[in-house]
Amino acid sequence: MLSGMKHLAIDLGGKRTGLAVGSDVTRIASPIGVVNAADDGQRLDAIAEAVDEHGPNSLVMGLPINMDGTEGDGARRARAFGELLQARFALPVVFVDERLSSDEADAMMSRSGLTHKGKKQRRDALAAVAILRRYWEGLE
Repeated sequence: MLSGMKHLAIDLGGKRTGLAVGSDVTRIASPIGVVNAADDGQRLDAIAEAVDEHGPNSLVMGLPINMDGTEGDGARRARAFGELLQARFALPVVFVDERLSSDEADAMMSRSGLTHKGKKQRRDALAAVAILRRYWEGLE
């Protein structure tokens, strides 16, 4: 049996946080859902369910870098949430530049036939897929 690292990717948002999982063996990232929570406690509890269900070896967190390469408020918030994740789950937290991940998610859905509302509900999970793919690209 092939073994490899499993990852849970997180696209942190103010209201919605997208989640995706994938394995280094297959390098296939799959969206697993969107957490609708405005506070970190609820968000962490929902992520705990995903950690329990999927058993990742690491958490891959999107880091919203500004287009000029600097880190702003969003990046500071992501880093702070990453510290909460590391403290709660004792798993490595890896940050990945998430610039344009929502645009990638929109491109993935462009011919899906979904309504605007349907796309909105899936966008964040697909952005997490894009973040995980970028993580793997950075390993090459």
